Amino acid sequence: MKLGSETITNGIKIQVFPEYIPEQSDPGTGIFSFSYRVMITNDGSEWVKLISRKWIIINSEGEEEIVEGSGVVGYTPELNPGESFEYRSFCQLNSNWGTMEGSYTFILKDGSRFQAQISRFYLVSDEVLAGQRD
Repeated sequence: MKLGSETITNGIKIQVFPEYIPEQSDPGTGIFSFSYRVMITNDGSEWVKLISRKWIIINSEGEEEIVEGSGVVGYTPELNPGESFEYRSFCQLNSNWGTMEGSYTFILKDGSRFQAQISRFYLVSDEVLAGQRD
């Protein structure tokens, strides 16, 4: 089962690599913690600056949460062609699996903006993954 995702929009490649964090989870009380590493690469030909994010987080019951804000983890990275920016963030769910997807808004030197899509990726606990292998 492929958990991560990779999407390219206007030359901006966004790769996401999620992981379950058992030591920060408490399944008995419905707390499931996940981290995800994001690699943003400017494979395009123009300078870009990431100015905002939007995440759609859905748990296994179909409950949806939308998280929006400026930048990512306190940064508004600027990327010249060929440059990358990597960060790690976290998400807690009240179910043992869920999904995330969304978009980053980038601005170009001429002031125009575009949305770089982030394809759906999966937040899956070890218990669910073990069931997949049985």
